[in-house]
Amino acid sequence: MTDDTNKHGPEATDEVLDAAPDAAEAAAVAEPDPLELARAESAELRDKYLRLAAEMDNLRRRTERDVKDAKSYSVAGFARDMLAVSDNLRRALDAIPAEAKEAGEAGLNTLIEGVEMTERSMLSALERHGVKKLEPEGQKFDPNFHQAMFEIPNADVPNNTVLQVVQAGYTIGDRVLRPAMVGVSKGGPKVVAGENGDTPAA
Repeated sequence: MTDDTNKHGPEATDEVLDAAPDAAEAAAVAEPDPLELARAESAELRDKYLRLAAEMDNLRRRTERDVKDAKSYSVAGFARDMLAVSDNLRRALDAIPAEAKEAGEAGLNTLIEGVEMTERSMLSALERHGVKKLEPEGQKFDPNFHQAMFEIPNADVPNNTVLQVVQAGYTIGDRVLRPAMVGVSKGGPKVVAGENGDTPAA
């Protein structure tokens, strides 16, 4: 064995004593401050709490919106089906010749009144559930609420004005249940957006 690998006596003791402060410093560096650990953990838990609170608030808002939508729009499918029935009642009334109505036969007049009352009752029931009829005639064509079926040449009214309603449209809440099928004007002055709303251009 060499002197380097086999040291005994005072030299070896001095080296051990010199190494001891280094080990104590390393242990102090490796051992974090408990107060700093607690602060870091507290900050992490606070961040998690704030995120969870925000998520719960978003969930509450989303649930409220879903419940409101369910209340408002749950009858949409049923209401759409009932509109078809209402349309058929209206067609039945329109199919009766004017001469027959004027003849005033008791049985026929009673039937007509009954069908009209049924139609009114159905539409008022739908209205109680948020279904409203669109009245687009004379208004500017709006593709969100109207469906153009044909154009009517008319130079007296601005372009894209609804002149005829073929089938009534309905909304439920702020959504379109069924667009109104309409005929729109063609050939009149174009409508341009002005500062005070839509004004026809010459």
